Amino acid sequence: MKTLLYCLLFLPALLFAQTNKDESDIKSVLNTQITLWNAGDVKGFMEYYEKSPNLKFIGKSGVVSGWEATLARYLKSYPNRETMGTLDFDIQEIDVTAGKTAWVLGKWHLTRPTVGDAGGYFTLLMKKVKGKWLVVRDHTS
Repeated sequence: MKTLLYCLLFLPALLFAQTNKDESDIKSVLNTQITLWNAGDVKGFMEYYEKSPNLKFIGKSGVVSGWEATLARYLKSYPNRETMGTLDFDIQEIDVTAGKTAWVLGKWHLTRPTVGDAGGYFTLLMKKVKGKWLVVRDHTS
């Protein structure tokens, strides 16, 4: 009976602690992506997307499927540092579900002095793969 009572009392605390760690890990991934983008490293930025044909990027132009196609889309849309600008995220919410997936809602902004700033909102579905959080769905507008 004592064991059951301890489980009921401490299990929520352990789950909350894991959720906080997952949120922190996800924020770390997003901050790393900002750093890579701002260094002009699109391929490094893409290392935090699942390398799978199942990856989906949803934008103004429609749905792009697969890691390679998503990389090609980024390289076409942002062919140089001038168009890439300086990226910043404003994370609005992170909702970790079952410790294996998470929804991320945020704003993105590119500071681009010569071609004009750009920005909007994004929703990411992230999945923990071999202990690493990766983007599996990216809806950016």
